[in-house]
Amino acid sequence: MNPQFKDSVLFLDGQFVKAKDAHTNVYNQTLHYGFGVFEGLRSFHTVNGTKIFKPYEHFERMIKSCRLMNIPFDYSVEELVQLSYQVLEKNNLSNAYIRPLVMAGENMTLSAPQQSSVMICAWPWKKYFDNKLLSVCISTHQHLSPKSMIIEAKVCGHFVNSILASTEARQHGFDEALMLDANGFVTEGPAANFFFEKDGVLYTAPVGNILPGITRQTVLDICHTLDLPVKEKYFLPEELHQADSAFFCGTAVGITGIHSVEGHTLNKPWITSMGAVVQEAYRNMVLEKSYAYCIV
Repeated sequence: MNPQFKDSVLFLDGQFVKAKDAHTNVYNQTLHYGFGVFEGLRSFHTVNGTKIFKPYEHFERMIKSCRLMNIPFDYSVEELVQLSYQVLEKNNLSNAYIRPLVMAGENMTLSAPQQSSVMICAWPWKKYFDNKLLSVCISTHQHLSPKSMIIEAKVCGHFVNSILASTEARQHGFDEALMLDANGFVTEGPAANFFFEKDGVLYTAPVGNILPGITRQTVLDICHTLDLPVKEKYFLPEELHQADSAFFCGTAVGITGIHSVEGHTLNKPWITSMGAVVQEAYRNMVLEKSYAYCIV
């Protein structure tokens, strides 16, 4: 086990234990079939101390995911928030990534479980992609269909699709992938929602065949507050060849700018883009500073 993790303290089914001493039933459905749900949260050292960003929204989504997947779950949002802060405190963490995981109980059949197991762990975290702008390709791996999966649930097994897309991108010299739906429209990245700018308007894929990200909604809220035009629409990858700027957004990546798509360099320098305005506003928001920002 990675030394960074083995002595860390996590919450598991009512107890705080060291990761190296944590055990799970090897016949659980999550291990065998990916039938479980999870969340990803960030905590930051803010001007008001250590704060988890939008914990209630994340845990409300996790409980909804359990309900949609028919996984029994008894914890309240408030309990999960307090347990997460305790995990941070026991590990002396401030800038961290928090991973709650709901594992389906022992069940080797293809039917809904009768019980579940809950784990919350955390580790130090700065930025997923550091500060560089990304080169992105269009993945040959099609995004999961809402006709075959419950897309709005954050399900463990869904991310096999994401791993394939990210791995393929990096094997071909790109930093990350963009995924298309069955109709050829751009959906999102393997682990982040996607926005692009064209002629003073930000665009993003509508909900329905993407994970409705909490950071994505935060971006929409920032745009509303700052009077930045933003539209949800279906769009083809060819439209990105003439885009002015683009970015990924998500709990792990924050707001991360994109330099090129399929080798086509985007038109604007990142520093002058609408994405940079959103990035600065988001940074100030998570650090609990004022995020008023004047466009010049």
